[in-house]
Amino acid sequence: MTMANPFEGKEIWFGVGSQDLYGEEALRQVAAQSTEIVDALNATGKIPVKLVLKPTLKSSDAIKQFMTEASANPKVIGVVTWCHTFSPAKMWIRGLEVLTKPLLQLNTQHHFEIPWNTIDMDFMNLNQAAHGDREFGYILTRLGIPRKIVVGHYTDPEVAERIGMWARAAAGWDASNTMKVMRWGDNMRNVAVTEGDKTEAERVFGASINTWAVNELCAAYEAVKDDQVKAIIEDYKAKYDIAPELLDAKYDALFIAAKEEAAMVNMMQANGCTAGVDNFEDLGTLPQLPGVGPQRFPSEYGFGFSAEGDWKTAVLVRIGAVMGYGLDGGASLMEDYSYNFTPGNEMIMGSHMLEVSPSVGTMAKPKLEIHPLGIGGKADPVRLVFTVAPKKDAVVVAMSDVRERFRLTMNVVDVVSPLGDLPKLPCARALWKPQPSLKDSAECWLMAGAAHHTVMTTSVGREAWEDFARIAGVELATIDQDTKPAQFQRNLEISEMYHRLNNQH
Repeated sequence: MTMANPFEGKEIWFGVGSQDLYGEEALRQVAAQSTEIVDALNATGKIPVKLVLKPTLKSSDAIKQFMTEASANPKVIGVVTWCHTFSPAKMWIRGLEVLTKPLLQLNTQHHFEIPWNTIDMDFMNLNQAAHGDREFGYILTRLGIPRKIVVGHYTDPEVAERIGMWARAAAGWDASNTMKVMRWGDNMRNVAVTEGDKTEAERVFGASINTWAVNELCAAYEAVKDDQVKAIIEDYKAKYDIAPELLDAKYDALFIAAKEEAAMVNMMQANGCTAGVDNFEDLGTLPQLPGVGPQRFPSEYGFGFSAEGDWKTAVLVRIGAVMGYGLDGGASLMEDYSYNFTPGNEMIMGSHMLEVSPSVGTMAKPKLEIHPLGIGGKADPVRLVFTVAPKKDAVVVAMSDVRERFRLTMNVVDVVSPLGDLPKLPCARALWKPQPSLKDSAECWLMAGAAHHTVMTTSVGREAWEDFARIAGVELATIDQDTKPAQFQRNLEISEMYHRLNNQH
């Protein structure tokens, strides 16, 4: 059981701008040098999706065809553009107007340094990306087209790394636009922040959020075959330290937990869903509140998951799992639970009653245990117990519905080791020091109206989420080491004005 590779079969098209003004010999050199650049970038191994070089773009009609085909092709998750020579910007208008895929503007050139002793006008005419990319940048800004800009020589490792991070964000956007979220039951009663406009979410993020009756899940549970349950239990044995009582043949709690996991996965896969959410207040005849199964959703299946009917965080977990595929760490539901106010060692404990995923990384082999749970009114649930491994510059990201738009709030955090063993805490947990400090972070988080449920990603950090927010066109309020509450409030006010004006229809 491993997450399917979300990059497999996907492409990023690479379009090179030029024109006929400089003659066929120059255009042959443009094509040859562009091939060399794309091959070199692909060879770095830092870009998870293959860059596919297309024929040099020399006219308005060719550019429009390129953009139209890229937009219509489901394999294409993004477009990279580079103007090797001067590419008059008016040629790009019609094409850019039809582009619906994420865009990256690469500002590079073939030569590494100016050939001081041999440079002539032929060289200047051919190698003028510094000229061409500024012309192209103007028209992008005039048209209001969001894009990522990467500047540097194509052999600079940072260039490939930044293109690669954008490619991950583009894959997250692709996953968001093809996402179906399965809700078992509704939102937790009387809770505000986990509610939201599902119709608007589909317009903005492309994710379709719908409800299936818990009775259908109960029927799926009854239909699970014993062989599937046994296979899942064998997977548990291979990956976790299982409490001895759970392996007692007379004790059926582990079998029930694995059967619930199988039922949820079967139902999601049968309906083409890649994210799910349940609610402890609506469990029907399920014997347990699902625990270990949802914990495994991000790591084993690449599914997003959240609890208490919070579909917004389930969407974010799926996006985070896709963006971080193949990297150390992962994505998980998280929730702020308790502060440590010790001077000089202030930190936050995050957890959830059952559903935190080990995909984010653990300090030791997770333990599979059973403990009482005071809510839900069901049998004691089986869950994984572990502590999240330290990680610098991880992030927690929340989605809030703030009336006329969605806001993402992100805090850059340093995950740290706990100050004790936490022997009596029967759930997964993470400890982190939020940037810039606990007091400033919490003040800004509250100021932003950010949710108490988040996705924690330890695989990708702030740049991937910044790229994703830019692609999606949604507001992102970032709290990091440089954040000051007064300026943060001012930024929120400016951002609110911008997004309200920008979202006029």
